[in-house]
Amino acid sequence: MSLIVRDAAPEDAPAIRDVHLASIEGLAGQSYADEQVAAWAHDRDPDEYPIDSPETRFLVAEKAPHIVGLGWMRVDADDYLQCDADGEITAVYVHPTVAREGVGSQLYNDLEAAAQLCGVESLGLWASRNAVPFYAKEGYERVTEHVHEFDERVEATVVEMYKPLDK
Repeated sequence: MSLIVRDAAPEDAPAIRDVHLASIEGLAGQSYADEQVAAWAHDRDPDEYPIDSPETRFLVAEKAPHIVGLGWMRVDADDYLQCDADGEITAVYVHPTVAREGVGSQLYNDLEAAAQLCGVESLGLWASRNAVPFYAKEGYERVTEHVHEFDERVEATVVEMYKPLDK
């Protein structure tokens, strides 16, 4: 079956949540403790994904009939980034069954293309430690590390990364 990357629709939200959770639970254990993975995957509400937000571009990767990946970006980077990025890659997640098959790269490439169409000249992001090699392959450079608090008891290190976009 071929992979299709398309804009997410509101009715995709439950499948998006399922892929998001499966990705965290199936792939993050390479770099984080069980307690951190559990806190990261906790309380994912399908209604909280910014599918219809005018500030984001939200995509899904589909191998019919299943959604196997998700990604979203903001044209305006949030102020928690220390780098001077115009836009922000907020998320790229793939189901563990399709990890390292190019699904994440296709999602990322489509998000970057959308950012460039919107005039974004640079992108920043916070990457989980297990995702740093993926983003480095996409041309990102490490900026710094941050401590991300999942809840009052559980924290984890994430890596801020930056990429200028070609014009």
